[in-house]
Amino acid sequence: MYEVTVEAGFSSGHYLRNYHGRCENPHGHNYKVRVTLAGKELDSTGLLLDFKQLKLVMRPVIDRIDHQMLNDLDPFTAINPSAENLARYFYDETSQQLNGMTEGRVRVKDCTIWETDTTSATYYE
Repeated sequence: MYEVTVEAGFSSGHYLRNYHGRCENPHGHNYKVRVTLAGKELDSTGLLLDFKQLKLVMRPVIDRIDHQMLNDLDPFTAINPSAENLARYFYDETSQQLNGMTEGRVRVKDCTIWETDTTSATYYE
């Protein structure tokens, strides 16, 4: 099995509904996201997926939420924009794009979101 990983950053605001504490108030984070791909077969060039392609897959997801109030964007109008839900959001969005690009040869293994340097959440299936 092969794996490739790319990290990127974005800044967004959010608040947590049904939470009692400081995070119930609007605030922001400089997030970091890490997407790791996995697959058994390399392409004809000897790559699982070019890092540049993975960055291109991540870019529209980041552009949609960068410098935005997450609570105002779907799906976070219905679910809390917690680090856990953001990790799943990245997982789902990048999985959908990759499945079409690679015809299932490459899958998203996991996505990790850091809210701070010392706090993170990971989603995988």
